[in-house]
Amino acid sequence: MMRQVTVAATQMHCDWDRAGNIARAEKLVRAAAAQGAGLILIQELFETPYFCQDQHYPYLELAAPFEGNPLIAHFSALARELGVVLPVSFFERAGQACFNSLAMVDADGSVLGLYRKSHIPDGPGYTEKFYFSPGDTGFRVWNTKVGTIGVGICWDQWFPECARAMALMGAEILLYPTAIGSEPHDASLDSSGHWQRVMQGHAGANLMPLVASNRIGTEAGLNGTAMTFYGSSFIADQTGAKVAEADRANEDVLTATFDLDAIAHQRRSWGVFRDRRPNLYGALLGLDGRHPSAGGAA
Repeated sequence: MMRQVTVAATQMHCDWDRAGNIARAEKLVRAAAAQGAGLILIQELFETPYFCQDQHYPYLELAAPFEGNPLIAHFSALARELGVVLPVSFFERAGQACFNSLAMVDADGSVLGLYRKSHIPDGPGYTEKFYFSPGDTGFRVWNTKVGTIGVGICWDQWFPECARAMALMGAEILLYPTAIGSEPHDASLDSSGHWQRVMQGHAGANLMPLVASNRIGTEAGLNGTAMTFYGSSFIADQTGAKVAEADRANEDVLTATFDLDAIAHQRRSWGVFRDRRPNLYGALLGLDGRHPSAGGAA
């Protein structure tokens, strides 16, 4: 058997022209589809600049419900037109809470479900806990036209538990839409290589391809600060090797083709899932490695 799928990573800059950001993302999706991609990843929160570098109450008004969301509707129609699977990152309002969320859109335009970012960072320039509650959906995978897809969002990519959970749930490809760049508190710190290597490890450890899409450009904050996003979007194969990589500054579309049946055979043959010892992993159930956490503590 052979089940080939072409995946695409994209990267672009964002500004406060929200319609322009949507049009730019659509252009990249169309370019990726023209190159044969059936699964296309757009970066995290692409509708606006990365507003989390500032704690600014009016930005909470940017959130919109999952149901009837115009951004999701726009890209659902595009997915249906092009026949592509299209995860859509968005700022979600649900009741009194807000989440950093993603809608999974299948190739017929149907919205298969919602994932809310599980791990929420809180550091200089990345003050996401001001805006987002911890996700309550649990990790998700979706059976799509191109295969079973697992998606984490940005900070989720630093946690091997997330990737392994999605793999155990049947994921065949891992996706990570991202917004990461300079560190306002330390101009000498460049995490781009570290960022890539961690995700390459997820691909290699779980023997499945991985796609990461990051933004580019410098975005000004409200208090004289600025963040420069380093792009470096990439696609890794099932051994963790990078097979496509963008630069740090330019808009881009990357593609790679994988045979999911051949990779599934390799994954079964390698033995890392056969030889797991869940009974020994109790230390993972608590924050201190000893005491199980009570409920779903944030």
